[in-house]
Amino acid sequence: MMTRITKAASLNGGGDYSHREFPDISKEMILVNNGSFKRVKAIAKKEVVEFTRDWRTIIAIIVIPILMFPLLFIMFPLLLESEAAELNSIVVDVVIQSDEVPDSLLEQLNDTSILVYEENLTERTPLSNPGEDITRLRSLSIDAILRIEQRDDIWYYAIIHISTSESSNEARSRIIDGIIAWESNETERIISDEGLDVNTTLNPVRWDGEISQGDVATQGEQAGMVLSLFIPLVLAVWTFSSAIQPSIDMTAGERERGTLEALLSLPCTRNELLFGKWLGVATITGVGVLLQIFGLLFAIGYLASSSIIGIPDLSLEATALIILSIMLFAVMVVALELALAMRSHSVKEAGSILGPAIILIIFPALFTQVINLDGVENFWFAVPVVNVLLALRELLMDRVIVEHIAIWFGTSLLYALMAAYYAAKQFGREDIVTSLS
Repeated sequence: MMTRITKAASLNGGGDYSHREFPDISKEMILVNNGSFKRVKAIAKKEVVEFTRDWRTIIAIIVIPILMFPLLFIMFPLLLESEAAELNSIVVDVVIQSDEVPDSLLEQLNDTSILVYEENLTERTPLSNPGEDITRLRSLSIDAILRIEQRDDIWYYAIIHISTSESSNEARSRIIDGIIAWESNETERIISDEGLDVNTTLNPVRWDGEISQGDVATQGEQAGMVLSLFIPLVLAVWTFSSAIQPSIDMTAGERERGTLEALLSLPCTRNELLFGKWLGVATITGVGVLLQIFGLLFAIGYLASSSIIGIPDLSLEATALIILSIMLFAVMVVALELALAMRSHSVKEAGSILGPAIILIIFPALFTQVINLDGVENFWFAVPVVNVLLALRELLMDRVIVEHIAIWFGTSLLYALMAAYYAAKQFGREDIVTSLS
């Protein structure tokens, strides 16, 4: 800092300093802060450019996130629909073992693409005992066996099938549908023969009006509840996993390559180096998460146009709090991963630590899905990782509860600061300059 002094007079070699111009301290502090920010930004830019030079990295952080949800939400239902259509088109082979097969039952079964073979009933007690027919089912020569027998006025039946065969399961399903329809016809016939009204006798208790009118939740709230069951899980896992590789490459990778010493010799503090690397990792991770959210919104829009699921109805406050919760979670995760990677002496060691560490995210995320949000205890919003995931679940359902917001915001901010402090301690170690090279 320089101070300009104007000398007014000099007596006996001394000086009378009658006019002194003091510096503008606040202006110099602003200049210093601007210089520090420029250095942090330069470090972050350097890290992002170096990390994204490889085309495989571009695919990992751009192509995969933006295509993951559309492929999952669009292709998967189409695949299921195709498989269901294929199963419906096949003709299954069913053996009916009975002394007397009702004609009305045969009519029901013949209408469902079933090729029927009739045999005499030999296995009687009980009908569900496979007996010698187990060999035919295991060899897949037939798909299912229906055994039916009339005792007095009651028909008894059993279906023998093999559950590990899709065609056998399909045959069992068609047989059950046919038996249900046949049973309904038989019940109506017996009631009618007794001179009773079929509708009054079978339906003495009825719902009045439309069933959907009894639910006061809007379609947006219902969609938010469905999305809250998996969006927090996906966001948490992707945020953590997408930050692993850049965190390792910018710390243990440079330490192993011997380039970290050159960075430490630059005219910047270690905290500036830490913040620059954190900003670089956060930028890469944030781009991946934003693209993933974009792909998710596109997939939800496609499903909404197909009337499969609605669009969640979120207020402006809920949307802003969702973004805030994700940012706090990203700050904590990126700082923690940078610290753990900096403690490692090689890329292999860092990978062996951060790879299994994703379990610390998956287990709480899965556990959060089963917590009932109605009357949830407040302490859950103070548990690391769980607090952010619960907050996302509530906010996706447009539940803005001030008490819960205060708890998860305060604890998330505390955990983020603790992770940043831990990362700063790791970057301040003296042995950080050592490398295997």
